[in-house]
Amino acid sequence: MPKLGCATKIIVFSLVIILALFAVGFVFGPLGAGFFGIKVPSFLAVPKPHIALPSERLFEVAGFPITNTLIAAWLSIIVLAVLFYVCTRKMKLIPGKLQNLAEMAVEALLSFVKSVAGEKHARLLFPVVATIFIYVITNAYLALLPFFGTIVVTGQEGTAVPLFRSANTDINVPLSIAVMSFIFVEFWGMKSLGTFRYLGEFFNFGQIGRGVKELFMGKIRPAITNIAFGFINLFVGMLEIFSHLIRIISFTFRLFGNMTAGEMLLLVSAFLIPLIFTIPFYGLELLIGFIQALIFAGLTLVFGTIAVAPMHEE
Repeated sequence: MPKLGCATKIIVFSLVIILALFAVGFVFGPLGAGFFGIKVPSFLAVPKPHIALPSERLFEVAGFPITNTLIAAWLSIIVLAVLFYVCTRKMKLIPGKLQNLAEMAVEALLSFVKSVAGEKHARLLFPVVATIFIYVITNAYLALLPFFGTIVVTGQEGTAVPLFRSANTDINVPLSIAVMSFIFVEFWGMKSLGTFRYLGEFFNFGQIGRGVKELFMGKIRPAITNIAFGFINLFVGMLEIFSHLIRIISFTFRLFGNMTAGEMLLLVSAFLIPLIFTIPFYGLELLIGFIQALIFAGLTLVFGTIAVAPMHEE
């Protein structure tokens, strides 16, 4: 019988440890204890997850409520500010490790924007698209750190609440990003095409005006046709305005729903089977956080690209 190599022994030993920890967590955790009718040991006792959709208030400043999700959003901003400062404080022609890492991230995002918007509009759209991506993914990844949800303080109502909670699970944060995305898309369209030309894509009265003019000239049939199609175009423009406003709702609830569901999944899995069962779900949340940031930034990029191009262009 051939002897196992050192690497194989380490792998086998690791698998045995993982399976043993999973078995202990399952049997003596709340799920196994309820199934087998045994008492949960104190070292495996996990408090029941407290799931609340509204963010919890910690205190007020001049009547303005400070919530745990707002604290988490500020933490994301501070982390990004420190990271950007550290990566760019000593810019060199031959970059160091941190500068090289930052340049790789910027170049990857810029290449992504160029692949959709093209060279002509990439520089215009890039700052907002990159900011949305970086901010959303930072909120998602910071929420996976151990101190999120574990540091408990007394809230404004006198109840115990977590000091930090993922900013993406507060509907106000996705809503604020969605509103800014909407504003910038419309701004890009007006800046690139001109305000009246851009608004004319939605409020097109030209064909109705031609129909009315032909009506006074006695051209009844073409006048009726132009007026009828003019009102149809105007109705289509109204639908287009409505679709732009609906983007705010779809953007908001897509990010809020996915991030909130992920947080609930982590809390419930850690409660039912303690120890290591929740680790695979952390990997899943890393992937979901990246995908949600990419979708939010990508859709902003696509809609921005459509806005800066006249509707008659292919």
